[in-house]
Amino acid sequence: MRDRTRERTAQSPHEEHPRQEETASTTESDGTTEGTPNPTETDTAATDADSSMPGVPDPDTLETADDVPEEVQKYARFSKMDGAQYDRVNEFLRDRTYITAREWAIARLCSDFRTETGVEMTKIGENLPELVPFMTDTYTPQAVNQARTSFEDKVRTAGATFLYGAMCDFFTAEELDDVMYEATEVAKFLLEVEGVDLAVEDELEAEERISSVMREVREASKQLRDEDVE
Repeated sequence: MRDRTRERTAQSPHEEHPRQEETASTTESDGTTEGTPNPTETDTAATDADSSMPGVPDPDTLETADDVPEEVQKYARFSKMDGAQYDRVNEFLRDRTYITAREWAIARLCSDFRTETGVEMTKIGENLPELVPFMTDTYTPQAVNQARTSFEDKVRTAGATFLYGAMCDFFTAEELDDVMYEATEVAKFLLEVEGVDLAVEDELEAEERISSVMREVREASKQLRDEDVE
């Protein structure tokens, strides 16, 4: 791995865009819309995208601080995003990844609220605005599951795309190293925003492990291509 001075390739949404009023709606890449939920939604199984969107809570039935579960009150994963607007976070992610702000937040929550019997989707959906500062609506369990599935599908698709690019000899070893470096920097930044403390030594060790694996992948791919030619 080449020696590099550590630099930030991803700017915070706060730094990149001044705070503006949140727009009425944002169309997600999976076809759903954040900010314009279906007020008539029930918890029944969804048959289309609209029916799986979150329902706007009745102001008269909003939970008080005493009603919010203790683990929700103590959750501070996205505290660095206080004041961030959904549209700005979404734009930041779309410039650097395939996932939306909605998918990012819910994928993290599904990891943190996983139990031995599964993911606490109801708790996540009902408390979403308390858990993530830039999310403003509650979600049904179906909407939470939809976002989680969309995140998983995109990761698998992006993984296949990247691995093919690494194996098809399109990139030189140095170019592939650049791709890995940029991807790692963005991923580390998202983790830091979530509140994960990353020591410099741990970062460098992780980068070296990833680079080592990718060199092995490229070498194995070259051997396969040579065998096909023979």
